[in-house]
Amino acid sequence: MKKAFLISLLCFSSYWAEAQYTEILNSKRPGFSESPYSIGTGVYQVELGMFYKKNAKTTTFGTPRTIGSHLFLRTGQFFERLEFNIDLAYQQDERVFYNVFSTSYKTHGLSRFTAGVKYMIYAQKFTDKSKEIRSWKRKFAFDWKRLIPSVGLYAGLNTNMLGEKFKEEGMSPKLALLLQNDFTDRLILITNIIADKFTLKHPEYGYITTITYAASERISMFVENQGVFIKDQNNDFQIGAGLAYLASRNLQFDASIRTNLDKGYTYTYLALGASWRLDLHKDSFKNTSKEKRPKRIKKRGFISRLFKRN
Repeated sequence: MKKAFLISLLCFSSYWAEAQYTEILNSKRPGFSESPYSIGTGVYQVELGMFYKKNAKTTTFGTPRTIGSHLFLRTGQFFERLEFNIDLAYQQDERVFYNVFSTSYKTHGLSRFTAGVKYMIYAQKFTDKSKEIRSWKRKFAFDWKRLIPSVGLYAGLNTNMLGEKFKEEGMSPKLALLLQNDFTDRLILITNIIADKFTLKHPEYGYITTITYAASERISMFVENQGVFIKDQNNDFQIGAGLAYLASRNLQFDASIRTNLDKGYTYTYLALGASWRLDLHKDSFKNTSKEKRPKRIKKRGFISRLFKRN
Protein backbone atom coordinates (compact mmCIF):
# COMPACT_ATOMS: atom_id res chain seq x y z
CA MET A 1 0.00 0.00 0.00
CA LYS A 2 2.82 2.38 0.89
CA LYS A 3 4.49 1.73 -2.48
CA ALA A 4 1.28 2.57 -4.33
CA PHE A 5 0.87 5.70 -2.21
CA LEU A 6 4.36 6.96 -3.09
CA ILE A 7 3.92 6.16 -6.77
CA SER A 8 0.74 8.22 -6.81
CA LEU A 9 2.61 11.14 -5.26
CA LEU A 10 5.22 10.97 -8.00
CA CYS A 11 2.41 11.19 -10.54
CA PHE A 12 1.06 14.29 -8.83
CA SER A 13 4.36 16.11 -9.33
CA SER A 14 4.11 16.22 -13.14
CA TYR A 15 1.74 19.19 -13.50
CA TRP A 16 2.23 22.95 -14.03
CA ALA A 17 4.45 24.80 -11.57
CA GLU A 18 1.66 27.29 -10.86
CA ALA A 19 -0.82 24.59 -9.84
CA GLN A 20 -2.03 24.37 -6.27
CA TYR A 21 -4.27 21.31 -6.49
CA THR A 22 -3.23 17.95 -5.04
CA GLU A 23 -4.90 14.55 -5.09
CA ILE A 24 -4.85 14.55 -1.28
CA LEU A 25 -7.02 16.87 0.79
CA ASN A 26 -5.30 20.01 2.08
CA SER A 27 -6.81 21.05 5.42
CA LYS A 28 -6.09 23.95 7.74
CA ARG A 29 -7.15 21.84 10.73
CA PRO A 30 -6.27 21.05 13.43
CA GLY A 31 -3.88 23.96 13.94
CA PHE A 32 -4.79 27.66 13.80
CA SER A 33 -2.11 28.64 11.27
CA GLU A 34 -2.72 28.73 7.53
CA SER A 35 -0.52 27.62 4.65
CA PRO A 36 0.12 30.02 1.74
CA TYR A 37 -1.03 27.29 -0.68
CA SER A 38 -4.64 27.28 -1.90
CA ILE A 39 -6.77 24.16 -2.45
CA GLY A 40 -6.96 24.49 -6.24
CA THR A 41 -9.67 25.50 -8.68
CA GLY A 42 -12.92 23.59 -8.73
CA VAL A 43 -12.50 22.33 -5.16
CA TYR A 44 -15.13 22.95 -2.47
CA GLN A 45 -14.04 22.14 1.06
CA VAL A 46 -15.70 22.01 4.48
CA GLU A 47 -13.65 21.97 7.70
CA LEU A 48 -15.83 21.49 10.78
CA GLY A 49 -14.87 21.15 14.43
CA MET A 50 -16.26 21.17 17.95
CA PHE A 51 -14.36 22.78 20.81
CA TYR A 52 -14.53 22.97 24.59
CA LYS A 53 -12.70 25.57 26.66
CA LYS A 54 -12.36 25.46 30.44
CA ASN A 55 -11.09 28.57 32.19
CA ALA A 56 -9.60 28.87 35.65
CA LYS A 57 -11.76 30.53 38.31
CA THR A 58 -11.40 34.30 38.62
CA THR A 59 -11.95 36.48 41.68
CA THR A 60 -15.07 38.38 40.62
CA PHE A 61 -16.38 37.65 37.14
CA GLY A 62 -15.43 34.96 34.65
CA THR A 63 -16.37 32.51 31.94
CA PRO A 64 -15.55 29.08 33.38
CA ARG A 65 -16.77 27.07 30.37
CA THR A 66 -17.24 27.61 26.65
CA ILE A 67 -18.52 25.10 24.13
CA GLY A 68 -18.90 25.74 20.44
CA SER A 69 -18.35 24.81 16.83
CA HIS A 70 -16.06 26.13 14.13
CA LEU A 71 -16.82 26.03 10.39
CA PHE A 72 -14.30 26.94 7.70
CA LEU A 73 -15.53 26.97 4.09
CA ARG A 74 -13.02 27.12 1.22
CA THR A 75 -13.07 27.14 -2.56
CA GLY A 76 -10.56 27.81 -5.31
CA GLN A 77 -11.84 29.84 -8.27
CA PHE A 78 -10.46 31.65 -11.37
CA PHE A 79 -6.76 31.03 -10.64
CA GLU A 80 -4.92 28.10 -9.07
CA ARG A 81 -3.21 30.38 -6.57
CA LEU A 82 -6.42 32.13 -5.50
CA GLU A 83 -8.73 30.95 -2.71
CA PHE A 84 -11.92 32.33 -1.16
CA ASN A 85 -12.98 31.32 2.34
CA ILE A 86 -15.49 32.00 5.11
CA ASP A 87 -14.57 31.54 8.78
CA LEU A 88 -17.50 31.01 11.19
CA ALA A 89 -17.65 30.21 14.91
CA TYR A 90 -20.70 29.66 17.12
CA GLN A 91 -20.27 29.38 20.86
CA GLN A 92 -22.10 29.26 24.18
CA ASP A 93 -20.45 30.83 27.20
CA GLU A 94 -21.26 30.19 30.83
CA ARG A 95 -20.62 33.44 32.67
CA VAL A 96 -20.42 33.58 36.45
CA PHE A 97 -20.40 36.41 38.98
CA TYR A 98 -18.52 35.05 41.99
CA ASN A 99 -20.29 36.61 44.96
CA VAL A 100 -21.93 35.05 48.02
CA PHE A 101 -24.40 33.14 45.84
CA SER A 102 -22.22 32.78 42.68
CA THR A 103 -24.89 33.72 40.17
CA SER A 104 -24.45 32.56 36.57
CA TYR A 105 -26.06 32.91 33.14
CA LYS A 106 -25.38 31.72 29.59
CA THR A 107 -24.85 33.61 26.36
CA HIS A 108 -24.71 32.15 22.87
CA GLY A 109 -24.45 33.21 19.25
CA LEU A 110 -22.07 33.69 16.36
CA SER A 111 -18.73 34.84 17.75
CA ARG A 112 -16.88 35.04 14.41
CA PHE A 113 -17.93 35.71 10.83
CA THR A 114 -14.99 36.55 8.59
CA ALA A 115 -14.91 36.43 4.79
CA GLY A 116 -11.48 36.36 3.21
CA VAL A 117 -9.33 35.78 0.16
CA LYS A 118 -5.86 34.22 -0.05
CA TYR A 119 -3.31 34.48 -2.85
CA MET A 120 0.05 32.78 -3.14
CA ILE A 121 2.63 35.23 -4.46
CA TYR A 122 5.73 33.03 -4.37
CA ALA A 123 6.15 29.24 -4.47
CA GLN A 124 9.61 27.99 -3.55
CA LYS A 125 11.16 25.50 -5.97
CA PHE A 126 13.55 22.81 -4.79
CA THR A 127 16.38 21.02 -6.56
CA ASP A 128 15.38 17.67 -8.05
CA LYS A 129 17.97 15.23 -6.73
CA SER A 130 16.25 12.05 -7.86
CA LYS A 131 18.45 11.82 -10.96
CA GLU A 132 21.72 12.59 -9.17
CA ILE A 133 23.82 9.40 -9.52
CA ARG A 134 27.38 10.73 -9.66
CA SER A 135 27.69 12.02 -6.10
CA TRP A 136 26.14 10.55 -2.96
CA LYS A 137 27.06 13.76 -1.11
CA ARG A 138 25.20 15.97 -3.59
CA LYS A 139 22.21 13.66 -3.66
CA PHE A 140 21.66 13.82 0.10
CA ALA A 141 23.01 17.30 0.84
CA PHE A 142 20.61 19.82 2.38
CA ASP A 143 18.98 22.14 -0.15
CA TRP A 144 19.63 25.61 1.29
CA LYS A 145 16.76 27.05 -0.73
CA ARG A 146 14.49 25.34 1.79
CA LEU A 147 15.35 28.14 4.22
CA ILE A 148 13.55 30.58 1.90
CA PRO A 149 9.80 30.20 2.47
CA SER A 150 6.89 30.12 0.07
CA VAL A 151 4.82 33.29 0.58
CA GLY A 152 1.11 34.03 0.54
CA LEU A 153 -1.11 36.96 1.49
CA TYR A 154 -4.51 36.90 3.19
CA ALA A 155 -7.06 39.73 3.34
CA GLY A 156 -10.35 39.40 5.18
CA LEU A 157 -13.31 41.33 6.52
CA ASN A 158 -14.64 40.72 10.02
CA THR A 159 -18.36 41.25 9.66
CA ASN A 160 -20.43 42.34 12.63
CA MET A 161 -23.25 39.87 11.99
CA LEU A 162 -22.61 38.31 15.38
CA GLY A 163 -24.54 37.38 18.50
CA GLU A 164 -25.56 40.27 20.73
CA LYS A 165 -22.89 39.55 23.36
CA PHE A 166 -20.13 39.16 20.74
CA LYS A 167 -20.68 42.28 18.63
CA GLU A 168 -17.83 44.73 18.02
CA GLU A 169 -18.01 48.47 17.31
CA GLY A 170 -18.35 47.65 13.61
CA MET A 171 -16.79 45.74 10.74
CA SER A 172 -13.00 45.54 10.61
CA PRO A 173 -10.21 44.26 8.33
CA LYS A 174 -7.86 41.35 8.86
CA LEU A 175 -4.51 40.96 7.08
CA ALA A 176 -1.92 38.19 7.30
CA LEU A 177 1.43 37.24 5.82
CA LEU A 178 1.62 33.46 5.31
CA LEU A 179 5.01 31.73 5.16
CA GLN A 180 5.94 28.07 4.73
CA ASN A 181 9.32 26.32 4.92
CA ASP A 182 9.63 22.71 3.75
CA PHE A 183 12.76 21.64 5.64
CA THR A 184 12.39 17.98 4.61
CA ASP A 185 9.80 15.81 2.90
CA ARG A 186 8.19 15.26 6.30
CA LEU A 187 9.02 18.34 8.39
CA ILE A 188 7.21 21.63 7.67
CA LEU A 189 7.27 25.03 9.40
CA ILE A 190 4.40 27.50 8.88
CA THR A 191 4.58 31.07 10.16
CA ASN A 192 1.69 33.55 10.11
CA ILE A 193 2.04 37.25 10.97
CA ILE A 194 -1.39 38.75 11.58
CA ALA A 195 -2.95 42.21 11.96
CA ASP A 196 -6.60 41.95 13.01
CA LYS A 197 -9.33 44.48 13.88
CA PHE A 198 -6.79 47.31 13.58
CA THR A 199 -9.49 49.88 12.83
CA LEU A 200 -11.31 49.21 16.11
CA LYS A 201 -10.67 50.35 19.66
CA HIS A 202 -8.73 47.23 20.64
CA PRO A 203 -6.67 46.08 17.62
CA GLU A 204 -5.00 42.68 17.71
CA TYR A 205 -1.55 41.87 16.34
CA GLY A 206 0.01 38.45 16.55
CA TYR A 207 1.90 35.50 15.19
CA ILE A 208 1.42 31.75 14.83
CA THR A 209 4.23 29.25 14.28
CA THR A 210 3.39 25.62 13.55
CA ILE A 211 5.69 22.63 13.06
CA THR A 212 4.11 19.58 11.44
CA TYR A 213 5.67 16.16 11.04
CA ALA A 214 4.44 13.11 9.14
CA ALA A 215 4.71 9.97 11.25
CA SER A 216 3.30 7.81 8.43
CA GLU A 217 1.42 8.17 5.16
CA ARG A 218 -1.84 8.68 7.06
CA ILE A 219 -0.90 10.14 10.45
CA SER A 220 0.73 13.51 11.10
CA MET A 221 1.25 15.59 14.22
CA PHE A 222 1.83 19.23 15.03
CA VAL A 223 3.10 21.57 17.74
CA GLU A 224 2.01 25.21 17.63
CA ASN A 225 2.79 28.46 19.43
CA GLN A 226 0.59 31.55 19.17
CA GLY A 227 0.90 35.05 20.54
CA VAL A 228 -1.78 37.75 20.42
CA PHE A 229 -1.06 41.34 21.45
CA ILE A 230 -4.21 43.36 22.23
CA LYS A 231 -4.15 47.10 22.86
CA ASP A 232 -5.11 48.07 26.44
CA GLN A 233 -5.85 44.42 27.31
CA ASN A 234 -3.97 41.34 28.47
CA ASN A 235 -1.87 39.64 25.82
CA ASP A 236 -2.42 35.95 25.13
CA PHE A 237 0.33 33.38 24.58
CA GLN A 238 -0.57 29.74 24.04
CA ILE A 239 0.87 26.42 22.95
CA GLY A 240 -0.97 23.54 21.33
CA ALA A 241 -0.46 20.06 19.90
CA GLY A 242 -2.52 17.53 18.00
CA LEU A 243 -2.91 14.73 15.47
CA ALA A 244 -4.55 14.35 12.07
CA TYR A 245 -5.62 11.11 10.41
CA LEU A 246 -6.17 10.90 6.65
CA ALA A 247 -9.06 8.44 6.20
CA SER A 248 -9.17 8.89 2.42
CA ARG A 249 -7.91 11.36 -0.13
CA ASN A 250 -10.98 13.56 0.51
CA LEU A 251 -11.56 13.02 4.26
CA GLN A 252 -9.48 13.84 7.35
CA PHE A 253 -10.15 13.57 11.10
CA ASP A 254 -8.27 15.48 13.79
CA ALA A 255 -7.89 16.09 17.52
CA SER A 256 -5.96 18.76 19.41
CA ILE A 257 -5.35 20.32 22.80
CA ARG A 258 -3.89 23.69 23.81
CA THR A 259 -3.37 25.91 26.81
CA ASN A 260 -2.08 29.40 27.52
CA LEU A 261 1.21 30.41 29.15
CA ASP A 262 -0.07 33.16 31.48
CA LYS A 263 0.55 32.36 35.15
CA GLY A 264 -2.24 34.64 36.34
CA TYR A 265 -4.93 33.13 34.13
CA THR A 266 -5.04 29.66 32.58
CA TYR A 267 -7.37 27.69 30.35
CA THR A 268 -7.54 24.35 28.55
CA TYR A 269 -8.87 24.09 25.00
CA LEU A 270 -9.93 20.76 23.45
CA ALA A 271 -11.06 20.26 19.85
CA LEU A 272 -12.25 17.46 17.57
CA GLY A 273 -12.95 17.91 13.89
CA ALA A 274 -13.11 16.64 10.35
CA SER A 275 -12.38 18.01 6.88
CA TRP A 276 -14.09 16.92 3.66
CA ARG A 277 -13.89 18.17 0.10
CA LEU A 278 -15.89 17.94 -3.09
CA ASP A 279 -13.27 17.58 -5.80
CA LEU A 280 -14.39 18.97 -9.17
CA HIS A 281 -10.93 20.05 -10.23
CA LYS A 282 -10.01 19.88 -13.91
CA ASP A 283 -6.46 20.39 -15.14
CA SER A 284 -6.02 23.31 -17.48
CA PHE A 285 -3.61 21.54 -19.85
CA LYS A 286 -3.99 18.78 -22.41
CA ASN A 287 -1.84 15.70 -21.99
CA THR A 288 -0.53 14.10 -25.18
CA SER A 289 2.14 11.48 -25.74
CA LYS A 290 4.28 14.04 -27.61
CA GLU A 291 4.17 16.64 -24.86
CA LYS A 292 6.41 16.60 -21.82
CA ARG A 293 4.56 18.01 -18.88
CA PRO A 294 6.64 20.43 -16.80
CA LYS A 295 7.12 19.64 -13.17
CA ARG A 296 4.42 20.85 -10.83
CA ILE A 297 4.96 22.15 -7.33
CA LYS A 298 2.41 20.51 -5.09
CA LYS A 299 0.60 22.46 -2.42
CA ARG A 300 1.46 21.51 1.14
CA GLY A 301 -1.60 21.05 3.29
CA PHE A 302 -1.54 19.69 6.82
CA ILE A 303 -1.38 16.11 5.50
CA SER A 304 -0.55 16.35 1.81
CA ARG A 305 2.33 18.81 2.16
CA LEU A 306 4.21 16.28 4.29
CA PHE A 307 4.55 13.57 1.63
CA LYS A 308 5.95 15.30 -1.41
CA ARG A 309 8.73 13.98 -3.59
CA ASN A 310 10.92 16.54 -5.33
